[in-house]
Amino acid sequence: MPNLNIGLTEDQLQGVIELLNADVADLYLLLIKTKKYHWDVVGPQFRTLHQLWEEHYEALTESIDATAERVRMLGGYPVGTAEGFLKLASIQEHAGDLPSTTEMVKRLVNDHEQIIRNLREQIDQCAEEFRDAGTADFLTGLMEQHEQMAWMLRSFIEGDSVESDGRRVNAGKKGVAASVM
Repeated sequence: MPNLNIGLTEDQLQGVIELLNADVADLYLLLIKTKKYHWDVVGPQFRTLHQLWEEHYEALTESIDATAERVRMLGGYPVGTAEGFLKLASIQEHAGDLPSTTEMVKRLVNDHEQIIRNLREQIDQCAEEFRDAGTADFLTGLMEQHEQMAWMLRSFIEGDSVESDGRRVNAGKKGVAASVM
């Protein structure tokens, strides 16, 4: 690691780089899954999901690049092999599996939510343990992107409808309204 004089110790830099490399691995695996589902989706929502997943994998590509560049800014080298991605990723690969469209959406929601949980912990760790406000801010932006993608995907599998006054109607109990949280 080069000798950087940016107000962080070598141990702090190494800790942040390790967190960021875990993020690169998760993002890359999520990119692969999103791209694969983009290719394989069928059914009545084909066009909508095909286009949405294209938007998502393009955004993920940009996030991966920005995260890898953040690693380089801090003097490290980003993970860049399939073996490294699988070793460091917290989300799971489902090799050789062709799930239903609904299952594809559920898996992507779960992956985004796992990444969001990871990022929340990493933001705190960067701010408190590593004293790196810049990376904490960077990760906050990344978390917000995943929150938006998860929300868009979750909307495909939620079963409740909403009344014109904003009250949620539970699909399982027709005619019974529940308040929106």
